[in-house]
Amino acid sequence: MSLSDRLGGLESRPLPGGLTLLVAGDRRTRRRGLAHLDADALPAGHALLFERCRSVHTIGMRFALDLVWLDGPGAVVRVDRSVGPRRVRTCRRARRVVEAAAGDGERFAAALAEDLPERSPPALAPPAPGRDHGDGQGRDARRR
Repeated sequence: MSLSDRLGGLESRPLPGGLTLLVAGDRRTRRRGLAHLDADALPAGHALLFERCRSVHTIGMRFALDLVWLDGPGAVVRVDRSVGPRRVRTCRRARRVVEAAAGDGERFAAALAEDLPERSPPALAPPAPGRDHGDGQGRDARRR
């Protein structure tokens, strides 16, 4: 199945397992999303990614969605399964969301987890001078 005219020009990102993320990168695409499309407009193994997104609605949807919520680095924080039309879903911990056809959410969650690069703990910035660093040698120690 080929992509519909609306989805055909979107940036695509391959994922493990032959899955593909289509990126809703501009305002128009973000606003329209998958609304008013038939289920066959989104080929099997494809989903729509919304960056900088914590809330979605399914007004105008003609098929149920699985929503895969991702945090800043891209780790899966939640999967909402079979969200029907005329619903609103929010995830405060999320920074982006993947809209997949109902039943595909777990496959995308697993592929995204596999694709996530190994994350190392963030580097700590050196402490500011004159501040108490918990060793009793900072500003608070000088006041005593």
